[in-house]
Amino acid sequence: MSYPKFETLLYSVEDGIATITLNRPENLNAFNGQMAADLQSVFDYTDADDAVKAVIVTGSGTRAFCSGADLSGGGFSARAQEAAAAQSGPLVPNRDGAGLVTLRIFDSVKPIIAAVNAASVGVGVTMQLPMDFRMGSTAARFSFAFVKRGIVPEGASTYFLPRLVGMPKALEWCYSGRFVPAEEALKFGLLQSVHEPHELLPAAREFAKSLISSSAPQSIAMTRRMAWRMTGATHPMQAHQAESMALHYRFRSGDASEGVQAFLQKREPTYPDKTSDMPDIFPKWMQPKFEDGF
Repeated sequence: MSYPKFETLLYSVEDGIATITLNRPENLNAFNGQMAADLQSVFDYTDADDAVKAVIVTGSGTRAFCSGADLSGGGFSARAQEAAAAQSGPLVPNRDGAGLVTLRIFDSVKPIIAAVNAASVGVGVTMQLPMDFRMGSTAARFSFAFVKRGIVPEGASTYFLPRLVGMPKALEWCYSGRFVPAEEALKFGLLQSVHEPHELLPAAREFAKSLISSSAPQSIAMTRRMAWRMTGATHPMQAHQAESMALHYRFRSGDASEGVQAFLQKREPTYPDKTSDMPDIFPKWMQPKFEDGF
């Protein structure tokens, strides 16, 4: 089967599981503009492909999942100064490229597992935060090194990280920029499991299979969308409203009929509904609002 080609990524699908591999090994999989574009595109592809039920993201090589922003050629500071010099009138902030990637991952309708094979620095770790699960090898380590480069956290990490590990630990990791070993990341909830390097991808695949083997893809997609958006809800009534609307639609679906019949007949279900056909039925307040051109 033919799969899309990306300049900075490898892509394959097996048993309903897509594997995305960050693939700039000569640069320790450093994040650049092309990788930002490729990552946004690849999640468009996984969302649209009904053959894909779950996604695993990992890094090529043994030294890094992603070493952070590519700082060759002067890095982000030089590029920002060049852009500012070319502007006339008031400076208008450019949208953070890492944030565009994490927002796209946040909007995915497929479960996403990060298989963190080695070091993750800066955007290398912030891109993992909106993924549903992070599994690490014993070689995994993490650094929110932004303040050590004279900048601030990006990738919407000031939203995601405190929700994962708590505010004090999030601030300690961000203030110090130190490397956090796999066992500490596991202790505070950044990782959900740690494996020997050669066992990481097989473990991630087995975990992905356990998520999708008997579950309706549209139901997974709706559950993912509701659960992530409820992290910003201000009252349980908002969850009640979203769940009521989703249930109203799913009760009438072919998946619901098949799920009940398979249960009664003690067999594995064959769900007819496609994720790509999922309607947008959620309340308007669940949709983001952007201002000032964002």
